[in-house]
Amino acid sequence: MRRTERYKVHHKANSLWQMYSTVSFFKIVKNFIVIQIARYTPFLRMKNWMYRHLLRMKVGDRTSFALMAMPDSMFPEKIKVGDNSIIGYNTTILAHEYLITEYRLGEVHIGDEVMIGANSTILPGVHIGNGAIVSAATLVHKDVPAGAFAGGNPMRIIYTKEEMDSRRLLDDD
Repeated sequence: MRRTERYKVHHKANSLWQMYSTVSFFKIVKNFIVIQIARYTPFLRMKNWMYRHLLRMKVGDRTSFALMAMPDSMFPEKIKVGDNSIIGYNTTILAHEYLITEYRLGEVHIGDEVMIGANSTILPGVHIGNGAIVSAATLVHKDVPAGAFAGGNPMRIIYTKEEMDSRRLLDDD
């Protein structure tokens, strides 16, 4: 189960109609502008600086966000990415989800030396362990253990850390 906090909505309209009571309009506008600039900039240090200082994301050293990567625009401060990780092209990292009768918030933790393939979506409350690999176009709806290779939709663990280590040993021979 993902680690999210649930907030019930007690009005007739769906939860998205109440988003400005959960997060400031001005915060969303600022975050949206920063994210759009960062999505298109080819300068990784500048992009990481913007994420760290303007969005309050926790981004490790030598981490790379590819072109068009999209962190959460409402709660980017709930995203933590470790050192030397790669977030692939057009990947979306969500820390919120607005549903009909409730909205949910959850921190996303991506470990050190993690590879996230292009066009993936990471849902709120997910933890991806150190050294994990997520294949392209994966919907990450649950935790990925350290060192594992995960992919597909629905996502499944394709190889465990132990299986990945044994494959690497075979490749070295």
